[in-house]
Amino acid sequence: MNSLDQLRASSAIVADTAEFLQLPRLQPRDATTNPSLVLRALRQPEYAALIDADEVRAAARHDLDEAADRLLVRFGSEILERIPGRVSTEVDARLSHDAEASERRARRLIALYEAAGVPRTRVLIKLASTWAGIECARRLRDDGIACNMTLLFSFTQARAAAAAGVQLISPFVGRITDWARQQAGAAWDAQAMRGERDPGVQALLRIWRFYKARSIPTEVMGASFRDTAQLAALAGCDLLTVSPALLDALSADSAPMPRRLDPAHAGAAEDDAPLAVDAATFAEALGADAMASSKLAEGIAAFSADGEALLGLLRR
Repeated sequence: MNSLDQLRASSAIVADTAEFLQLPRLQPRDATTNPSLVLRALRQPEYAALIDADEVRAAARHDLDEAADRLLVRFGSEILERIPGRVSTEVDARLSHDAEASERRARRLIALYEAAGVPRTRVLIKLASTWAGIECARRLRDDGIACNMTLLFSFTQARAAAAAGVQLISPFVGRITDWARQQAGAAWDAQAMRGERDPGVQALLRIWRFYKARSIPTEVMGASFRDTAQLAALAGCDLLTVSPALLDALSADSAPMPRRLDPAHAGAAEDDAPLAVDAATFAEALGADAMASSKLAEGIAAFSADGEALLGLLRR
C-alpha cells in the first residue's frame, strides 16, 4: 500500500479543500471548507459558475450575507455528492465573538442544506474556538446540530469544547509549529523538531490523550499540516484533514505509516485538570497563552478578510 492507504487504515481522511472536482481522485471520507478555500476555488474557471447560480444571484440583490451562505451551501452540496461522509461549512468569522449572531447564521446554513435535501447529520458547522463560538456550539448541539471547533490552539480551548459536548475539534498542528519556529528564529533545529518532537504534534497529543483517558466522545481532527512527518506522527488520530497537495504526496510515497495513536493504549492523561472551564478561567488562560491568543486572533482576521473578499465578488 502507498502511504495514504496505510494512513487510512488508522485515521479517517478528510480533504481540506472546496475544490470538489478533486474529491473522486482523493477519495476522502469527509471534507472541510473555509472562506479562504472557497475563495481560492472561485478564482478557477471550473468553479466560477457557482457564484452565478440563480438563488445566489437573487439573494445578492438584497442581502450579501445570505448570498454568501447560499454559495457556501452550493459548494457543500457539490462536495457531499462526491464523498460518503460529512462536510464542514464555516460561519462568518466576523461573528466569532457573538454567540447569538453565530447561532442565527449556523441555523440558516442548516436550513439551506435541508432545503437542498441534505440532512443535518451530514453537516458540521465550523465555529472559531472563542468562548462565544463554544457557547454557540453548546446551544446548537441541543438541537441536533453538530459543530467543528476550528482555530483551536490550546489545551484550555479543547477542555471547554469537550465540556460543551461539541462533536469535533480541529487543533491546528501546523500553525502551532509555525509559532514555535518563529519564536526560535535562527536557533530552530528542523530535524530535531520533526515527528513526535514537533510542537504542534505534541499539542495535539496532549489533547488526544486527555480525551481518550476520560472517554470523552468529542472527535479530534488534526488540521493545518505542513509536512507528511506531522501526519506520520499522528497516524491513528480520529481524523486528519489534509490538503490535496499533501494527499498527493502521500499517494506517491510508500514510506511506512504505522498506527502511532491507539485509544486502547492511550494510558492515563498527563493532566489532571478539570474538564469544566468557566468564562473567566477561559479568558485568563487564553490571555496568558501568547501563542494561542495570537494565532486565534490572526486566524479570525484572515478568515474575516477572505469573507469580505467573497462578499466583494458577490457585490460585483
